[in-house]
Amino acid sequence: MAAPPPSEPRPSSTPSVKILPLRPFQPDLHERAWASVPHPTLPLLATAHSKSATVFSLATLSSHSSLTGGHTRSVRSVAWKPGLPPHKLCLVTGSFDSTAGLWRWDGDTAGEADGSGTALETEVTARGAASVAAAAALAGDEPDHYVGGGGDDDDDSDRGADGKDWEFTLVLEGHDSEIKSCAFSPSGAYLATCSRDKSVWIWEDIGTSDDDDEWETVAVLNEHEGDVKAVAWCPDVPGRNARRRFSPDVLASASYDNTLRVWREDGDGEWVCVAVLEGHDGTVWGVQWEPRPSHDRFPRLLSHSADGTIRIWTLKDDDDEEEDGNGGGGGGRNALGGIPNTMRRSLREEWTCTAVLPKAHGRDIYSVAWSGESGLVASTGSDGIVALYKEVEEEGSAESNQNDGQLPVANGQEASGGPSTTSWELLATQPGAHGPYEVNHVTWCRRYDAGSSRRGEEEMLVTTGDDGVVRPWEVRIQTA
Repeated sequence: MAAPPPSEPRPSSTPSVKILPLRPFQPDLHERAWASVPHPTLPLLATAHSKSATVFSLATLSSHSSLTGGHTRSVRSVAWKPGLPPHKLCLVTGSFDSTAGLWRWDGDTAGEADGSGTALETEVTARGAASVAAAAALAGDEPDHYVGGGGDDDDDSDRGADGKDWEFTLVLEGHDSEIKSCAFSPSGAYLATCSRDKSVWIWEDIGTSDDDDEWETVAVLNEHEGDVKAVAWCPDVPGRNARRRFSPDVLASASYDNTLRVWREDGDGEWVCVAVLEGHDGTVWGVQWEPRPSHDRFPRLLSHSADGTIRIWTLKDDDDEEEDGNGGGGGGRNALGGIPNTMRRSLREEWTCTAVLPKAHGRDIYSVAWSGESGLVASTGSDGIVALYKEVEEEGSAESNQNDGQLPVANGQEASGGPSTTSWELLATQPGAHGPYEVNHVTWCRRYDAGSSRRGEEEMLVTTGDDGVVRPWEVRIQTA
């Protein structure tokens, strides 16, 4: 059967899905905003824009606090340090001024979190429970095109917390040009930064306590041939450490050189490139790891590019470890695009592109988010479209859906019950998500606002655009 052209992806076999706008976060930033990152456990969202970062409350959909005065140029990325107690917050900002800044929240907080996240919100926001109650009252009669929401806020509603309790404690210097992305490892022990200077830096937290800000550079990785756009650490999920030859921490990077690279620490404590992933025909804008892999397999990688494609990459698990022996020398080197001798043969990995998602964008794809809860993938970019995709398993099917005329949409896996094929379906698109403006980032996060029936359990999308608006979306699945 002939596959439909890329502009007409095959119809979804799942129930209809709608992407519905929630009330935007307040206030509007009124300037280009680059990215919004949710806290790993608390109902907070940090947005990078201008020379600062704004932290929003996910309970009230309004400003919680601002981080200003630490950078001389635009803040391009933010990352929350994981593993800290609820009353301690640590945020890293990566800036076009070539530095990364470490910020700490030293507010006097107390109390324990309940399942809904309301207690946490009361702890860390100066607005208190009154704002949450007011938001709940206002959420009763929202227009149909707004699902839930946090209500309107006065101009001075966030002054109590704005800039009050954030302390700029450390500057990480070393890059020669703009920092594009920063990310913490799952344990919080490592921070990776990447830059226009074509390098990736890995920093280690050597402080003796949560409040002791002492970091040192443990690696400078220079093998990319273009600006490095993004870095991402493999999540701490089952199956991640199954390959005992390697260190537990794994880093991926994406670059203007149209490639992705995977990095690991070898037995001598040296960080080395173990794989080069080639296939994109344009800048690779970002990379993300599979948040919850199935069948105890190693997490897959997802990449998105200026070529308008989203690709899935799978690690070949060589149980026999043939590539550690005398065989596979020259062929492996060619497959890896001529990796320098700094890459140890014993750490060489084989990654293959096993899926290309159905085409939904006609221009650069700036951001993609892979949900750990639902498994749905969301994408957005310069065309202002937000698209949703779902992976569907098809037992015993070897047929694949051609997407770009070269690579199959299908992703064959050996599951415990026998061979199976998974394919990706385009569920829904939302054009003009930010009007005529480009959308720079999309992320999944938990809902804590008054319009949610299950606070802290439901998910929503958050997009961030050139219009300075941080906009939440409900993903509603229509059941038959």
